[in-house]
Amino acid sequence: MSLNQLVTQAKEFDQKTIAVAVAEDQEVIDAVVEAIEHGLGKFILYGNKEQITRLLMDKGTQYGENDQLLVVHTTSKEKSAELAVKSVHSGDADVLMKGNLPTSTLLKAVLNKEYGLRSGNVLSHVALFEVPGYDRFIFVTDAGMNIEPSLEQKAEIISNAVSIANSLGINMPKVAPIAAVETINPKMPATLDAAVLTQMNRRGQINNCLVDGPLALDNAVSFIAAKQKGIKSEVAGAADILLVPTIEVGNTLYKSLIYFAGAKVGAVLAGAKVPIVLTSRADSAESKLYSLALAVCCSHPNK
Repeated sequence: MSLNQLVTQAKEFDQKTIAVAVAEDQEVIDAVVEAIEHGLGKFILYGNKEQITRLLMDKGTQYGENDQLLVVHTTSKEKSAELAVKSVHSGDADVLMKGNLPTSTLLKAVLNKEYGLRSGNVLSHVALFEVPGYDRFIFVTDAGMNIEPSLEQKAEIISNAVSIANSLGINMPKVAPIAAVETINPKMPATLDAAVLTQMNRRGQINNCLVDGPLALDNAVSFIAAKQKGIKSEVAGAADILLVPTIEVGNTLYKSLIYFAGAKVGAVLAGAKVPIVLTSRADSAESKLYSLALAVCCSHPNK
């Protein structure tokens, strides 16, 4: 499946309503308009109404407010985030999308004890990549949320990513905890955590997937590299999910795939009560569209 096919799949579901915090941004509006044209859902846009309306009108007079699109004026980014999260909490919207505001501002509203969207799980960033020349989707987690996750957090990060993969029909995804080497080295904490996560999976403490590590990146994604090093594993060369040890590793891998490999990407924040579209402000409208499609598919699990 390609990300374009994911967009096609998403529009087959009943339409969801997406609340966008701070929508006064050209790339955000481009993604919203394209999503509406693809029939992905309805939108509530929170932010400066004058600026949002001007951006919409630049796309064409047909993109004024209608039954597919509502603009709600707010006076600050903080208020926009608050109202967008509240709309999801109250059931007026089904999916939350980050617009042109800092992630920390949105998360403050998401984590609010009164109206937030916490589920009790660790929140983690899950990116879905379509890499040119590669034969399947590849997930990378966590490239944008947890700085240096503990062993317990890594187990939850895996579970979050597995739930996203399952929602796309990928059953029993193969998970590779990534390290610099494929052997256990007491001086390299990532290898120790990977070994424990593997054992936790074998003992049923991490379910609905197959975990094996530590694996270096080449061994995780290339059968040839794994064979050359004599690695015998159901995950080696066949990984669906790459679990990175720190945010620096994830961020570097994420951007390398985009800028060096020309990969396409969609990403969501998993672990909350609903999928959250959490793209970088520098991401293209295309990436934001793919992220919306991913979020819509995740909100219709196992269909």
